[in-house]
Amino acid sequence: MFMTISPSLTQEAADKLAVVEALYRFAAGIDLRDKELLSSSLAENAVSDFRPAAAKAGFEYPVIEGRDVIVAALSTSLSMLDTTHSVSNPRVTIDGDTARMDVLVEAQHVPRGDPSRHYLMKNRYDVELSRAGDVWVITRNTVDNVWRTGDLTVLSEI
Repeated sequence: MFMTISPSLTQEAADKLAVVEALYRFAAGIDLRDKELLSSSLAENAVSDFRPAAAKAGFEYPVIEGRDVIVAALSTSLSMLDTTHSVSNPRVTIDGDTARMDVLVEAQHVPRGDPSRHYLMKNRYDVELSRAGDVWVITRNTVDNVWRTGDLTVLSEI
C-alpha cells in the first residue's frame, strides 16, 4: 500500500524547514564569525530586539535595525567571545510569503581569553520571516530569556 503525499503538504514541509534554516544561518553566522552567512539570514530591513533578554540579565541592549547594522553590531559586540547557539523546538506558522516561528535557543558565551568562565542563556526567540526567492529571511527577531546561569561579567564585554 502506497501513501500519497499531496504537493501542498510537501511544499508546506519544505517551507517550514526553510524557515528554520534561516535561523540556523543566523546562529551559525554568529558562532562561526561568518558575516556573509549571518547576512544571508536577514532581510535588508530586519529588526533585532534583544531588549527583553538583556533586561533580565541586568543590562540594556538597543533595538538594532537594518541587516548591515545588525551584522556589524553582533560581529563587534561578540568579537571577544566564543559562542555556541543551539536551536530547539521550533514551531512554525506560514501565511503565504510570511512566517512566524517560536523557538528556543541556548546561547553559550565564553571569553576567548579565559575559557574557564561562561554565561549560558536559554532564550525564546519570536521570529518573523518573509520569503525571498527560494529562501526565507528574518524580518524581525525578538529575544526573551527563560533562564540564565554562569558569570554575568562575561557579558560585560558586549
